[in-house]
Amino acid sequence: MRPSRRGLLTGAAVAGAAGVGAGLSAFAGRDGGAPVPRTVPFHGARQAGITTPAQDSLVFAALDVTTRRAGDLADVLQRWSAAAATMTTGVPVGGPGGLGGATDEPPQDTGEAHELPAANLTVTLGYGPSLFDSRFGLADRRPAALEELPALPGEQLDPTKVGGDLCLQACADDPQVAFHAVRNLVRIGRGTVRVRWMQLGFGRTSTTSTAQSTPRNLMGFKDGTANLRAEDTADLDEHVWVGGRGAPAADQDWMRGGTYLVARRIRMLIEAWDRASLGEQERVIGRAKESGAPLSGTREFDALDLAKTVDGEPAIDVAAHVRLAAPETNGGVRMLRRGYSYTDGLDPATGQLDAGLFFIVFGNDPHRQFVPVQRRLGAHDALTEYLKHTGSGLFACPPGIERGGAWGEGLFS
Repeated sequence: MRPSRRGLLTGAAVAGAAGVGAGLSAFAGRDGGAPVPRTVPFHGARQAGITTPAQDSLVFAALDVTTRRAGDLADVLQRWSAAAATMTTGVPVGGPGGLGGATDEPPQDTGEAHELPAANLTVTLGYGPSLFDSRFGLADRRPAALEELPALPGEQLDPTKVGGDLCLQACADDPQVAFHAVRNLVRIGRGTVRVRWMQLGFGRTSTTSTAQSTPRNLMGFKDGTANLRAEDTADLDEHVWVGGRGAPAADQDWMRGGTYLVARRIRMLIEAWDRASLGEQERVIGRAKESGAPLSGTREFDALDLAKTVDGEPAIDVAAHVRLAAPETNGGVRMLRRGYSYTDGLDPATGQLDAGLFFIVFGNDPHRQFVPVQRRLGAHDALTEYLKHTGSGLFACPPGIERGGAWGEGLFS
């Protein structure tokens, strides 16, 4: 039995009241100067954390739902909505008094982000394909595009880092603020959800706004030069938002205005890469390491000239990553990248670094966009010699919610 929309909204409105007046914490004044706003609105037509200017730190958690009662799941989504809305203002869970209360009970907030600024915290929710099995009566609500990803060339997936009924993506300019958000949401959901796998990321590897400079990944190259950006509204409608102008129609009303998230944990074989010559590295990527310019040009944002030759050979190698990933060679397919570097110490089997890219990409049809591009890369990209895909997940991110609303209301109503 699906819980009513009224029940969802009533609870969310009550829980959200704790955040009223929290705007005073929306500013960071560490240097004693004029306050600087460092918050991203939680409520709105789109979920934050997608086109939001990419922050410096990531905590990504995939979770399994342990209950078989739809009402319990809807209650957690409602409580998560209220808690996330509060934390993104820099206020503890439960409001300004969330660290206090009865001494014989746990406080409502864990406290590690107390007195830290909101640090542009965003929290983004997604639903995995497995959520739409027979447990919650949602089978007829599953969008056609939310189908498990097929096996892809070159994968070496760790089964402990694949899938999930739900995902939570917390991004912030302070790693402790991002961790605090996921920790508290997991704690709120205890008994109804449990973490399946988690990934921490440091250092953004993409640019999602024209106001940002292009970052470098752990291979030392500028990453995401040709990425979609928040200002590219027409392209976002066509390639990212479900049911957007120029995009395929939405087959489920609750997903209209949402998007799909594909997460890939991509280990870089750092030691092998570091032994490669500069010329080999640039040939594999298709860009100059120092400037980021395509090998067919001189500046970072020069358009790729895939027809240009030098001494009778393509300026950009036929197996170069930028050639095989370019929209021009993939039928015009574009996606919004939002990745992070990660390091998880040493691989105990080899003693080598377990580090690389936690790749997150948003699009309105992953099986038309991500899957064919990745198949092509996995089969032909020279960069695959230096990579291992070890984790994977696909999630449907519904549209945003307005004040008084809650995650899950469109799905369960």
